[in-house]
Amino acid sequence: MIGNNLKRLHVITWGCQMNVYDSGRMADVLAPLGYAPAAEPDGADMVILNTCHIRDKAAEKVFSELGRLRRLKEATGGRMILAVAGCVAQAEGAEILARAPYVDIVLGPQTYHRLPEMVARASRAGNTVIETDFPPEDKFDHLPESATPQGVTAFLTIQEGCDKFCSFCVVPYTRGAEQSRPVAAILREAGHLVSQGAREITLLGQNVNAWHGGGNGGLGRLLRDLAEIPGLLRLRYATSHPRDMDDALVAAHRDIPMLMPFLHLPVQSGSDRILAAMNRRHTADDYRRIVDRLREARPDLALSSDFIVGHPGETVSDFEATLSLIREIGFAQAYSFKYSPRPGTPAAGAAAQVPEAEKDRRLQVLQALLREQQTRFNAGCVGLDMPVLFTGPGRHPGQIAGRSPFLQPVHVTGTPHLIGHETMVRIVDTRPNSLAGTLVQERRIA
Repeated sequence: MIGNNLKRLHVITWGCQMNVYDSGRMADVLAPLGYAPAAEPDGADMVILNTCHIRDKAAEKVFSELGRLRRLKEATGGRMILAVAGCVAQAEGAEILARAPYVDIVLGPQTYHRLPEMVARASRAGNTVIETDFPPEDKFDHLPESATPQGVTAFLTIQEGCDKFCSFCVVPYTRGAEQSRPVAAILREAGHLVSQGAREITLLGQNVNAWHGGGNGGLGRLLRDLAEIPGLLRLRYATSHPRDMDDALVAAHRDIPMLMPFLHLPVQSGSDRILAAMNRRHTADDYRRIVDRLREARPDLALSSDFIVGHPGETVSDFEATLSLIREIGFAQAYSFKYSPRPGTPAAGAAAQVPEAEKDRRLQVLQALLREQQTRFNAGCVGLDMPVLFTGPGRHPGQIAGRSPFLQPVHVTGTPHLIGHETMVRIVDTRPNSLAGTLVQERRIA
């Protein structure tokens, strides 16, 4: 019982799905100290900024938000504990404290299991805490069981860090080397999530398909083990690297019906010359062959990917090679970005930086092609009957919302008793970012 010791915690999360997971786990770590979630930072006893360092001007966005939070902290007479966590904290902790000395705690993504101790130290007058070293202990060994249900869909981190060292990416420096969680711990957490109502679990990792759980084998074997959990209806995983897409994982897409037919597999470029400059260590043809194997195993598989335009040295012909790959493969959706230099990465100091105006032009062309493909894929769903996992109420009265197997949001007129269950839906229309459907019948599939 928290009782009169109730404190209010507000977490602001930027970036990837793993940051969403980490934010929830930070709340779990602080719950025994009496911290309960607060919807807004106003009046909170503690505010955590969980930051992302992937995109350009990430640090400046943090400092802008800190300026707003400073006024809220002053309104509490300085009692509010203000913490900056995540990858910007890891990369620029000293700079944060120099520019925003009113911040109480700066912690990297590998140290949040120590938050109770940091809070105790920061609560002493005048103390500022910075913990951005990579600790010798595994944080997952020191985290409590999740106390707060994630809902019908849940994230579960199984792997962290990256050994790939792509030229444009800061992740190996902020998240550290690749580490895999033990299979027993993953199965235990997955079972706990299902007991709290999760029906779909997305496995997370910087290179999730690089996971290896000791003698248990790789991700393909783990997915088979997870598929045995009673009450679990769906499995997904993100984000993958083409180099780690092995035969066992391809076979898992063929053999496990609850593994959804939607895969995020970043390629970044269609030019072998640029892929080499990026240190991706695969070619465009390698990617094509992987996609062919996956589609042979699971013919209804839909793909998502990441693309970077304007990497140093990218010529017009390199960019055209990327467009050609996109046209050939076909994507249900994708994420695309202009290259932005990340401090400390090899590409940041490379010659032949592409002018911003040209990067803008290329990005607009690429995104138009990707939007066209996404629109065509969604339109192709109209008239189909597909199982939808309903996750909650819709935006309008009498409406419920869910996910298709291909991760598209789906809205239907229906009653809340279907939430948490799969039900067959006929897709009748498309919206810019979702599908509209009608219940084929009220009977639940599962």
